[in-house]
Amino acid sequence: MDASAPPSHDLPQGVIALVPMRNVVLFPHVVMPVTVGRLKSIAAVQHALQAGSMVGVVLQKDPAIDDPGRSALSDVGTCAKIVQHVEAKEDVHHAVCQGMQRFRLDELVEGYPFLAARVTMIDEPPEVSTEAEALGLQLRQRAVEVLSLLPGVPAELAHALQATRAPSHLADIVASLLDAGMAEKQMLLETTNTEARIDKVLQLLTRRIEVLRLSQEIGERTKEQLDDRQRKFLLREQLKTIQKELGEEGDNDEEIAHLGELIDKAGMPADVEAQARKELGRLQRMSDASAEFSMLRTYLEWMTELPWAAPPDSTIDLDAARQILDTDHHGLARIKQRIVEYLAVQKLNPSGRAPILCFVGPPGVGKTSLGQSIARALGRPFVRVSLGGVHDEAEIRGHRRTYVGAMPGHIVQGLRKAGARHCVMMLDEVDKLTASAHGDPSAALLEVLDPEQNSTFRDNYLGVPFDLSRVVFIATANVIDNVPGPVRDRMEVIELPGYTQEEKQQIAQRYLLRRQREVNGLREDQCEITTAALTKIIAEHTREAGVRQLEREIGRVMRHAAMKVAEGSSTQVRVDASDLDAVLGPPTVEHEIALRSSLPGVATGLAWTPVGGDILFIEATRVIGSGRLILTGQLGDVMKESAQAALTLVKSHANALRIPAASFDGVDIHVHVPAGAIPKDGPSAGVAMFMALTSLFTNRAVRFDVAMTGEISLRGLVLPVGGIKEKVLAAQRAGVHTVMLPARNEKDLRDIPESTRAALRFVWLHTVDDAVGASLDTPGNHLRGDGFELV
Repeated sequence: MDASAPPSHDLPQGVIALVPMRNVVLFPHVVMPVTVGRLKSIAAVQHALQAGSMVGVVLQKDPAIDDPGRSALSDVGTCAKIVQHVEAKEDVHHAVCQGMQRFRLDELVEGYPFLAARVTMIDEPPEVSTEAEALGLQLRQRAVEVLSLLPGVPAELAHALQATRAPSHLADIVASLLDAGMAEKQMLLETTNTEARIDKVLQLLTRRIEVLRLSQEIGERTKEQLDDRQRKFLLREQLKTIQKELGEEGDNDEEIAHLGELIDKAGMPADVEAQARKELGRLQRMSDASAEFSMLRTYLEWMTELPWAAPPDSTIDLDAARQILDTDHHGLARIKQRIVEYLAVQKLNPSGRAPILCFVGPPGVGKTSLGQSIARALGRPFVRVSLGGVHDEAEIRGHRRTYVGAMPGHIVQGLRKAGARHCVMMLDEVDKLTASAHGDPSAALLEVLDPEQNSTFRDNYLGVPFDLSRVVFIATANVIDNVPGPVRDRMEVIELPGYTQEEKQQIAQRYLLRRQREVNGLREDQCEITTAALTKIIAEHTREAGVRQLEREIGRVMRHAAMKVAEGSSTQVRVDASDLDAVLGPPTVEHEIALRSSLPGVATGLAWTPVGGDILFIEATRVIGSGRLILTGQLGDVMKESAQAALTLVKSHANALRIPAASFDGVDIHVHVPAGAIPKDGPSAGVAMFMALTSLFTNRAVRFDVAMTGEISLRGLVLPVGGIKEKVLAAQRAGVHTVMLPARNEKDLRDIPESTRAALRFVWLHTVDDAVGASLDTPGNHLRGDGFELV
């Protein structure tokens, strides 16, 4: 005997070693593997092996108890013979037990290293009744039928059931094969009457046969409807149908009830709520494994999360609104006045329709931030919808729900994000919408931006009308000409042309310095940029209509100061104008008017661009040739026609300008506009081209401090042009002192800031003769380097 084995303990008659099981019921005449891990159970198995005796297998009433007493054990168990024993790792033993006979547990016996009990054996009846034989025959047939419905059952099992003749043995074997609960199996074990036991097994077996038949019918019925992608839902379909047949509730009832509560709280109009209730009913009748289930649930979530309820009434304080606008933005008096006017109308007529404002101007002049200030002044949520690059109509109106991955349009998404039906919605970069094969998104904006129609705006995804009349729409654009006419007609256009040098100085001191200090982690006493340094940054390091580049340059200065403070080399950094070369490098903006206008044949024009006004140099020269007019600089058709008209006008005024007629013979005239990589077009350079050609043929230079704009006719009239404010501000930034404008544009002078009007001299042109008298230097007679003698 192994020295490590426990000592042998002889048990008296009627006492056996017990192995309590947590989740195993062993029936007589059944061979079953069991696993034992408790020390007392292992000792009981080892005792049975050494003594050659049987062991009692009994079910615990509560599997959580580690050391069960008599009250925790079932009354009936099974005596078993250990056929095979395997000792595994971690003190876990495996034993193959063969059930032999039922016993009734009388009492536990103390004094043994294992659980021992006094038991009374339960004998099988010696004779088999006719009823038991009939029940056994029916049980055998039902058991074979179950095996035929189960896939992958070995044929030996069916032969074994056929070979079992005793009805009580057959009942025990079938009971062990049932997938019933432990309580049901223990009930069968405790049923000692053969007929009663067979009858109970037949009931359980009949229920199992019905479930298997129903499952088979479900599989056959759904197989024809399933393709390769839906096969993985087969088990869910079967489970759901089985639960329905058994009267069990589905898992999605709670979610559907929650959606119903959200519909109650959403405050929808009556017709919209009726539509939502109809879709909720469809969802309730639908299988959660259906492809349409998740789509319909998402649709109802969108419906319940939109702000349907009417917005609350709010008090509008005009003085507080003015203070907010003045705090956030410097200047822009006309725009602030328009906003205060709107607030006044809203205060007197809260149910009135909101206007649709469109801020037009170059980048960096504060269009987006102005919309945020309007929202603050109104006390409403602000949401920004970017339309740059949108080329699909469905991105505005939404996709129909028939498409996979359908979503509402940007307008409805913005309302959901804002959470209020009276929000301020900014349609940013409305001029960047582009039409494509998917439709024209600008056409979809017509209903959104029409105050007479947007109260019944219909998104394709929602399929119901939504009231947009209380939304304050603010659009922004760089170029209003790129916005289609019908859309432009629905908006009130407010232009933001750009800032003067003085306005940039104020904006930098009031907003940009503070913001860049916070971004770079500096306090006000740690970095100071003097007024002279700001002036130099504006004049020599930036050339723009807005202030974005100015803020970047200020940020560079702040980062330089932050480096010094972080290194500990300085606790307070003061940046003056003389320090900018070391921080920002040499100036990037050159004032080249004096250099480029000092020779005859060069005139300074004023141009309008999408990013603000700019100066435009017109250069003309002549070479020996055949009388051709050569135009370079990537000019558009309109600008080429202006050059041809200017040359014809110079020739027609040759006598008045004292230009010899022979000056035009045998020469080619070349007109060039520098920065040839940039496309240029428009009629407003007509005056400048005429003056460049006049300067060339009269050998009189155009004064370097004069810039001009205007369209010309063949009669010599100067016609009005647009963009006067942007062009005048560009002339001031370039260091021009005199600006020549068409006389018919004199009405636009009121839009120019007072400081700019005071700094410039304006010459109003009726005809080109006015331009000649106001811009050409004193005549001189000399030979030029090209060999032509000019008078």
